[in-house]
Amino acid sequence: PDLGRRFAERKRCADLECSMLMCRGKAVRDFKGPDCRFVNFKKGEAVYVYYKLIGKSTELWAGSVGSDFGYFPKDLLEINHNYSNEELELPTDETDFVCF
Repeated sequence: PDLGRRFAERKRCADLECSMLMCRGKAVRDFKGPDCRFVNFKKGEAVYVYYKLIGKSTELWAGSVGSDFGYFPKDLLEINHNYSNEELELPTDETDFVCF
């Protein structure tokens, strides 16, 4: 199916609202996203993960750096703390892929 602006059809979250933190990590290098749906960070910054895309685009996770929220490549994060081992599989929504 054509997902349009969606990166994936499904996501893994720690809770039904995808509002609980899954894990935290440290950026292994600088990242500047291609558009406003991505979060930018510098090497060494703390990145908090709220959900992980699955299916078509398994390399992208969603998280925050400071007050900024967005997607980033999961291979740029060195996980140093897991908040939850629970993973619920949920459908993504159009609003998961808009700029705020």
